[in-house]
Amino acid sequence: LITLREGNVLKVSFPGSPTLDTVQQIRSDGKINLPLVGEVDAAGLTPPALQNKLVDLYAPQLSTKQVTVELQDSSFPVYVTGMVLHPGKILSAHPLTALEAVMEAGGFDYAKANLKSVVVIRREGKNMKNYNLNLKAVLQGKQSEAFYLKPADIVYVPERFSMF
Repeated sequence: LITLREGNVLKVSFPGSPTLDTVQQIRSDGKINLPLVGEVDAAGLTPPALQNKLVDLYAPQLSTKQVTVELQDSSFPVYVTGMVLHPGKILSAHPLTALEAVMEAGGFDYAKANLKSVVVIRREGKNMKNYNLNLKAVLQGKQSEAFYLKPADIVYVPERFSMF
């Protein structure tokens, strides 16, 4: 079963009260904002679990205890920049590793890329946090742990400096 995450677009329908129907994108804090009840945590839940939560939240307002949650779009953006062949925004609808994102961006510019110090920049709350990755070790099979990206992560492949 699908687990909802940031960036998912949800269609929330109220068969008994169609005026409440809405399409919402789950924000980076994992919440959606719904009429009458306000902020609701959605990320990390399955669509049926969110439906049950909304039936409970809306119980006082609804004559029919029916709410449907439908996942409309599960793609999320990540950005790849630096020494890759096609820098820019990548949309993915499935979990994506930093290495896969680089490959989606056309791969490394092998003449210039420093594969040993790739940086993933991620917003965590109000702060930006950097994760340093050695993708050369991953490519050589020396490191097997995949680094999965989150929506709006930035993958930066720095330039390798060579001494002449």
